[in-house]
Amino acid sequence: MRVLFWGTPDFAVPALRALVGAGHDVVAVVTQPDRPRAKGGRSRSAVDASPVKAVALDQAIPVMQPDRPRGEEFVAALRALAPDVSVVVAYGHILPKDVIDLPRLGTLNIHASLLPAYRGAAPIQAAIRDGLDVTGTSIMRMVPALDAGPVFLALATPILPDETAGELQLRLAEVGAQGIIKALALLELGGATETVQDATQVSYAKKIERDDAQVNWALTAGEVARAIRAYDPKPGAWTTRGNAEVRLYGARAMPSHHGTPGTILSADGDAMIVACGEGAVRIVDVHPAGRKRQRAAEWLRGRGAVPGDMLTP
Repeated sequence: MRVLFWGTPDFAVPALRALVGAGHDVVAVVTQPDRPRAKGGRSRSAVDASPVKAVALDQAIPVMQPDRPRGEEFVAALRALAPDVSVVVAYGHILPKDVIDLPRLGTLNIHASLLPAYRGAAPIQAAIRDGLDVTGTSIMRMVPALDAGPVFLALATPILPDETAGELQLRLAEVGAQGIIKALALLELGGATETVQDATQVSYAKKIERDDAQVNWALTAGEVARAIRAYDPKPGAWTTRGNAEVRLYGARAMPSHHGTPGTILSADGDAMIVACGEGAVRIVDVHPAGRKRQRAAEWLRGRGAVPGDMLTP
């Protein structure tokens, strides 16, 4: 099958590799433009290509990088590729209807939730933050409305105890890669069933803003621990000590510990224990502003903080 692939971050890479490995003819990859290298890069003029572009170049697949996926010239270039189907995985732009409808078999999307739950930009983080036991990936037909198309396949997987968003993302990327291969096989054979989403069960996972990752110590230990894991590794749940921001990683609820919310109660091996509104959390790593990421106990020993200090929202 002639596949036009749309994707940008690491999450999209397993699907692209799976399509190539399954023998599909990936006629081109559409990905975001190269970006200036992040702070700390060796050269201010250097740029970083997307993970998907790196794989495409390695596989000798043509790459397209429009600023926005629209316009007569761009659409004409897509039409000349004569794709049977488009596959979209975290591309980063909403596609217009003429682009969605251009392939003979339409456009499929891999979404990291069991739709209609958690439509939107951050379903993995939302699933962990909200304490779900199970999530998954959905292979759906793309329509102009956000994540609203009928679903071909829904593949469930448990959320493991103490799993971070980064760890869950790696697993869901592989689940999605397996799902898209199966969905394309069904589509090609005419055996695919499309299930319309139940509008009464729709929920949304909006793009994460900086304030979303600020720790609220008045919440229960379970809620605080889930929030810290939900924003690990990015953007990193954060709190403050005095005027200094500190990001927190590796959290586990400790229901038997108690204290004033936000108080550093003690050190425990490499970790520190911080009181919540109910119970406490054990935090393994911290990343103080302007310093390297380190063990929480190391931070305490270095007098970045001491037991009895308050972490404030």
